[in-house]
Amino acid sequence: MSKIACVMTSMFEDVEYTSPAEAFSKEGHEVTTIEWEAGKEVEGKQGEAKIKIDTSIDDVKPEDFDALFIPGGFSPDILRGDEKFVSFAKHFMDEKKPVFAICHGPQLLITAKTLEGRKATGFKSIAVDMEYAGVNYEDKEVVVCQDQLVTSRQPDDIPAFNRESLKLLK
Repeated sequence: MSKIACVMTSMFEDVEYTSPAEAFSKEGHEVTTIEWEAGKEVEGKQGEAKIKIDTSIDDVKPEDFDALFIPGGFSPDILRGDEKFVSFAKHFMDEKKPVFAICHGPQLLITAKTLEGRKATGFKSIAVDMEYAGVNYEDKEVVVCQDQLVTSRQPDDIPAFNRESLKLLK
């Protein structure tokens, strides 16, 4: 099954991590959480989920993973300030590996300059940012682009996000 890299830090949107991660694991995929510090506990912005980080960004290579998962919340905006996370995400897009980004997740892909000319969606507050990045923005619960990129807008879209993400992993 697939090895999925999940880049995250505190202030992620709780259910935008927990639901997809559970769906991926249930289908036999391995989700590895990546932050600056292995073993650190990060907390969701709703205070409902506390996740122990598996490994540090300094100790992984994108080549070791089959797909990338970027949960939303404030986490993607924090991560995109670090070139290590930006180049990590860029690798998946450039290599046409599956990328799953929900809510504010596309912010990391905007900074990686990998969305120009692609169809995608995201939380309404980043729609203009996505359009300025050259995205063909669609206000839909889930958008799949080139059998590689799955994006959704918000927690209500998680069932569609999980369904389409799992399809790409088959």
